[in-house]
Amino acid sequence: MMKAQTAVEIHEVLANRRSPRSLDSTAVLSNQDLIAILEAARWAPSANNGQPWRFFVGIRNDEVFGQILDSLASFNQGWAHRSSALILIAGVHSREDGTPNKGFLYDCGLAVAQMVVETHHRGLVAHQMTGFDVAKAAENLGIDPSLTPVAVIAIGKQAPADLLQGAMLERETAPRERKALHDIVLKGLPN
Repeated sequence: MMKAQTAVEIHEVLANRRSPRSLDSTAVLSNQDLIAILEAARWAPSANNGQPWRFFVGIRNDEVFGQILDSLASFNQGWAHRSSALILIAGVHSREDGTPNKGFLYDCGLAVAQMVVETHHRGLVAHQMTGFDVAKAAENLGIDPSLTPVAVIAIGKQAPADLLQGAMLERETAPRERKALHDIVLKGLPN
């Protein structure tokens, strides 16, 4: 695993995190790891402590896994079927008084970020994706209209990259890249 080239030292889990597509199709996610991953997401910060995230958890070969997998774009289906778990996050898009919850996507993102950090901390990998059919996911999973499907996270044990081919293999083995800090911090970057 290639460590990110950062401007200064950052936490090892963050520096080593990747979103691989090469996953071990025989790896089993323990209940303890799954509960810890979900628990990390549960404790994410949220505006007014609204906690708008809701999770649909599928374990490889169960019905929920198949329903989530079926909603993925064909490119993502081509590798995600090897993951140990697929988790769809949906968000409550309205507050209890019926007004729009403008921050629900942000809050859901925070929950997924904590989920991903915990996943990698446990020696597993996570790959987040928005390449899925929202309507199909809602239908397959019977998602209530009060929820908006946001993303799907594949979790598993990383496998050798050479299980992949073509462009997918090239992306898997490419160095991690990010825009430079001066490109994303528009004001206030220390020298």
